[in-house]
Amino acid sequence: MSDPGSSNRSSTLPATPIDRILGPLGRFLHVEAAGGVLLLACTAVALALANSPLSDRYLAIWKSPLGFQVGSFEMLHPLKHWINDGLMVIFFFVIGLEVKRELVLGELRDVRQAALPLAAALGGMLAPAGIFLALQWGEPGARGWGIPMATDIAFVVGCLALLGSRVPRSLRVLLLSLAIADDIGAILVIAVGYTEDLQLAWLGLGLAGLGIVLGMSRLGVRAIGAYVVVGIPIWLAFHESGVHATIVGVLLGLITPTAAWLEHPRLDAMLDRVGRYLKGEPWESAGQRHAALRELETAARETLSPLERIETSLHPWSSFAIMPVFALANAGVPLEVGAFGEPIAIAVALGLLLGKPLGVLLVSFAAVRVGLAQLPRDVGWGVLAGGGLLAGIGFTMALFIAGLALEGAQLDAAKLGVLAASLLAAGGGILLLFLTLPAEAPPRG
Repeated sequence: MSDPGSSNRSSTLPATPIDRILGPLGRFLHVEAAGGVLLLACTAVALALANSPLSDRYLAIWKSPLGFQVGSFEMLHPLKHWINDGLMVIFFFVIGLEVKRELVLGELRDVRQAALPLAAALGGMLAPAGIFLALQWGEPGARGWGIPMATDIAFVVGCLALLGSRVPRSLRVLLLSLAIADDIGAILVIAVGYTEDLQLAWLGLGLAGLGIVLGMSRLGVRAIGAYVVVGIPIWLAFHESGVHATIVGVLLGLITPTAAWLEHPRLDAMLDRVGRYLKGEPWESAGQRHAALRELETAARETLSPLERIETSLHPWSSFAIMPVFALANAGVPLEVGAFGEPIAIAVALGLLLGKPLGVLLVSFAAVRVGLAQLPRDVGWGVLAGGGLLAGIGFTMALFIAGLALEGAQLDAAKLGVLAASLLAAGGGILLLFLTLPAEAPPRG
C-alpha cells in the first residue's frame, strides 16, 4: 500500500539539512513585527555605544572616508554618507515599488477608497510641519520643517502586531495606506525642499538614463543585472546633480512594470506539454528535455510581474539589513538631559506627538463631513485617534530628513526629539487602541 502522504511530499521540493536552520529563520523574517523588532534592537545598540566609553571609536567608524578616483573625478565620502546616499537607495526603491503597487493594484487605485487615508496623510503632514515652523520660525532650525512629517511603517506594523487579532483589517489597511501616502509626501519633501546647487548637466544625464531604462523595458529586456548596470550611472548622475540620490530609487520603483510578461494560461499549457514528456512520452531530440525545462523555469518566473518579483526579493534585505545598518549609523546620539529641552527637540517632538494625531483627526473629520470620505464601520474616531498617535512614530524617514536638513548640535537635538517622540507615540498609540478597540475584532462581513 502506498503512503498516503507520498503524493503531498512529492509535490514539494525535497528538504535538506540546512532547511532545519533556514526554515525557522525564514518564518521569523515573514513575521510582520520582525523588522520593527530588529530596527528597535539596532537603535538600542547605537544609543548604548554612543553613550559608552567606546563612544568616540563608535562614532568615528561612520566618519571613515571611503571612495574612489578615476582621472580627475573623485568621490570620497564618509561611510555614513555612502549608507545614507547609497545603500538607502535600495530602501527607497522598495518604497517606490510599494507606492506603485498601491497606486495601480492596491487601496490607492480607487479615489473613493483612497480618500480617507489620503486625507489623513495630508493632515498628518501639514499639521506637524505647521507646529514645527510655528516654534522654529526665523531660527536656523526652521530648515528641519520636514522632519516630523513622515510615518515609519515598520514600527507601526510592529505596534499593531502587539495588539493581535483585535485590530480590524480596515484599520491596518488605513494606516498602511496612510504610511504609503506619507512616504509619497516625504519623497516630494526631499526632492523639493532639500535640493541644493542643482547641476542641470548631471540631472539631464540622470533623466536620460531613466529614459534608457524605460526603453529597455519596452524592448523586453528582463534581466535584472542589465538594469543594475544602467542604474548605477543613473545614481551617480543624480548624486552629482544636487538632487538627493535616493530619489533614483523611488523613480526606478515607480517605472517598474506591474504586469507579468506571461499569463497563467500559457504557463498551464507549457506545464501540460512538459508533463506529458515526464510521464513517458518520448523527447523529440537529446537536447529537448533540457531546453523544455529551462523554458518552463523562465515561464514560471515571468508569470510574476517584475514589481512583485523584485519587491518580494528586496523587501527582506531592506527590512533586515539596510534599515538596521541605517539605524546603527544614524541613531547613535549622546544622551544629555538638557538636550531634550532644546527648542528644536521640542519642536520635533510636538510635531510628531501632537501634530500627527491632530492633523489626521481634523482633516479626516472634514473629509467625512463633506462627503469625500467614509469612516470604516469598525473604526470609530477614538480608534482613529489611536492610529493617528501611532502615525507619530517618525523614526527612519524623520532621521533621514534630519540628516539632510541639519548638522552638529541641532542635528543631535532633532534626533533626540525624534527618538523620544517615537517612543511616546508608540506607547500612547498602543494604550489608546487597547482602550478603544473591542476585545475581539468584529467578524468580517
